[in-house]
Amino acid sequence: MLISTDKPAELPAARVLLRFLLRLAILILFATFGSVGFGRSLAALLWMTTILCAALALLRRERVFVANLNHWDEMIGYTAFYCAVAALIQPPGN
Repeated sequence: MLISTDKPAELPAARVLLRFLLRLAILILFATFGSVGFGRSLAALLWMTTILCAALALLRRERVFVANLNHWDEMIGYTAFYCAVAALIQPPGN
């Protein structure tokens, strides 16, 4: 199988934002039913989604720091949400 060297199709920013928000809503829904608690479940799911976005960006050979939104930007967004959730679920005094 030959790998195409063509530039990957760029999606409009609105579609990437919609994909981001839809994925985030699904993660929140799944975290609601987590057996280890909402915060810890959401943190784990956000971390896995961060890794997934990085893998997809590498597979699609998307460039970092371009004018349009892509999987790298989604990865940064999920990482920011992960850091916020991790800070909120951390017990006081730690």
